[in-house]
Amino acid sequence: MSSIDRRDFLKLVGAGGVGTGAGFVLRDSINHPVEQLIPYPVPPEEFSPGIATHYNSVCSMCSAGCGITVRTREGRAKKIEGNPAHPVSQGRLCAHGQAGLQVLYNPDRLTGPLSRSGEGGELLPVTWEEGISQLAGRLGDLRANGQGNGVGFLSEGVGGHLAGLFELFMGQLGSNRLLHYDFAHPQTLYAAINRLFGEANLPYYDLQNTRFLLSFGADYLGNWISPVHHGLGFGRSRDGRDGVRGRFVQIEPRMSLSGAAADEWVPANPGTEGILALGLAHYIVNEGGYQRGDRDAWAASLEPYSPAAVAEQTGVSADTIIRLAETFAGTQPSLAIGGGAAGQHSNGVDTLVAVNALNYLVGNLGREGGLVFNPPPAVGSGANGAQATYTSMLELAEDARQGDIQVLILNQTNPAFTLPAAAEFRQAIAEVPLVVSLSSFMDETTAMADLILPSHTYLEAWGDSFPEPGVGFSAGAVSQPVVSPLYNTRATGDIIIGLAHALGLTDAFPWANMEERLQEGWREIHARGVTAAEADDFEDFWTGVVKAGVWGETSRRVRPLAVENGVIETIGVELPEFSGSSAEYPFILHPYLSNTLDDGRGANLPWMQELPDPLTSVVYGSWVELNPTTAGELGLVEGDLVEVESPEGTVVAPVFVYPAIMPNVIAMPIGQGHTNYGRYASDRGVNPIEILSPQVEPETGDLAWAATRVRLVPTGQRVEIVKTGGVSRELGREIIQTVDAEPSAGESAGLSGIPVTVVHS
Repeated sequence: MSSIDRRDFLKLVGAGGVGTGAGFVLRDSINHPVEQLIPYPVPPEEFSPGIATHYNSVCSMCSAGCGITVRTREGRAKKIEGNPAHPVSQGRLCAHGQAGLQVLYNPDRLTGPLSRSGEGGELLPVTWEEGISQLAGRLGDLRANGQGNGVGFLSEGVGGHLAGLFELFMGQLGSNRLLHYDFAHPQTLYAAINRLFGEANLPYYDLQNTRFLLSFGADYLGNWISPVHHGLGFGRSRDGRDGVRGRFVQIEPRMSLSGAAADEWVPANPGTEGILALGLAHYIVNEGGYQRGDRDAWAASLEPYSPAAVAEQTGVSADTIIRLAETFAGTQPSLAIGGGAAGQHSNGVDTLVAVNALNYLVGNLGREGGLVFNPPPAVGSGANGAQATYTSMLELAEDARQGDIQVLILNQTNPAFTLPAAAEFRQAIAEVPLVVSLSSFMDETTAMADLILPSHTYLEAWGDSFPEPGVGFSAGAVSQPVVSPLYNTRATGDIIIGLAHALGLTDAFPWANMEERLQEGWREIHARGVTAAEADDFEDFWTGVVKAGVWGETSRRVRPLAVENGVIETIGVELPEFSGSSAEYPFILHPYLSNTLDDGRGANLPWMQELPDPLTSVVYGSWVELNPTTAGELGLVEGDLVEVESPEGTVVAPVFVYPAIMPNVIAMPIGQGHTNYGRYASDRGVNPIEILSPQVEPETGDLAWAATRVRLVPTGQRVEIVKTGGVSRELGREIIQTVDAEPSAGESAGLSGIPVTVVHS
């Protein structure tokens, strides 16, 4: 086997070109010093008292796939940190990853199988044999009667060999109703990249080596795709390369964490980010010296998007548009990214096509500091393969109402919370004769199940991960158990294999457990990078992967600097459409993923509840962000309770006066508002997803969750917002200064010594 050390491995991340490929694995795990601690009085015999053991694994708190190192002592997991050898995390870890221990040791975990029975329909304990038998019996009947398509399987987004196991299981049943559902999955970004470049997988955005970043709504430091990795890239670019410090500009209607950290924050009207990108493209093609053979085609498509015309639609001045275009085209390498709410309007795909087209126009495709195309994942078809859109979730709900679904299996997903009330998904689930949940926790959807077969947490189970988007080359890792199971639960893969065996499908599922399935799959990966003489070295390879926590290939894809045929002629972005009239509903609702609670899945972890929101310092609650001018016009101050009413419903939350938001926009964090998610999350705050209008992005059919209009109705009541910070006013200290878009000579702005510019358009 060829090998590579950690230094060379990490050089690949963000590098422009790498030599011919060969499989490699970091065989040496991290050498941690022996740690001594007085053990508890009578330790178990199988543990070495006071000796810490470290295991490399994969974080499953989000889809980024960071590598982790878990420190254990006496068989108990004590601390989680990033794996320095993993190309995604590189030794770092976000707060969600650190909170993984509270998933493992959460007092509200489901501790064993439950079945709904008795006159009251209560969930009562059953054995695993009884639970598997109950489900296998129903599945077997449907399969024998040719009704296998009456089985639905709805999972959170999973990849690797577990995703393949799900596909195999549903295929053996004869069902095509396998869906993965995550509220924040970037459906529109996948569609945009596919339309523009013909790529099925997301590219790698090389923040580390860029010198000028334009972000259109993508909160890359908060929760966009891979925030730990993007945070590393941001920091290294800001440190400077060749003496040049990277410059970052954030364009969005409400300042995000990335906007607060940027050199410049540019507010733009919601849903016009793509129009703004085309305004920059218009200037680059017509005034910036663009000379490729397709210049005339670009000029024709971009004709309606002159800086003056774009300024009227976006609220960003023509001078600012020209300045950004000149800087973007004149600074190499530069990079444009887009996501978040910018991609969740009625024009979401068109918007992200426009943003990513900027990378083509300045020639930064496939180069350091630009947009690098990823190879196909080593296993499976990629994260977008079976991902459900809002439309496909509605179709699943309609099938349930029509009686076409007899069994619905749910795996760690909570659509009863993350879908708008308008979808009526709860009502649809109630029509399914047998609902089965594999969740580790009781949540709003699991509470409706007839049978619960609880899964291990990720720290107790075998699995694997192939990060997507990748880091420009093939990489993967094995997730291993770091502790023995705490309760009477089973690994998700083992549950599926056990069901298959109970159905008599042992020929298709010859493995005794998920560990065996992984080893078989990784034999194929091992074969990709070995010679015939090395073919018998799999055991060494497997041990090396598990020990190091990472595998990869030292090759990059090289593809032409080109866009798909005919795409230039289709470039264009219409103004966004919103639900409700502006007269009746004067404000645009800007829901955003919580930096602490994500889409609500982290709300049952007390560490995440107590971690202050980085921009408001609020803990344990929900709030409505208003521009000071808007608050003044409505006579509202911080703590005033208001009804936020959309055409679909109403939620009540206190006002938080937030200076960095446009006056026609109100913002609310997603994550709170659970009704059944354990002691730390239940009956706390409100869920803005409930009142979203069922607007869809037409190309993907995904929910346009940034396209809802609302109005505010004061209740006359007040509460004290719980927060750790002080006041957001300067109190005469001149902490922050504002400057015009073109500051005069010698004029600057600062925030505690950190350069900040708030542009007045």
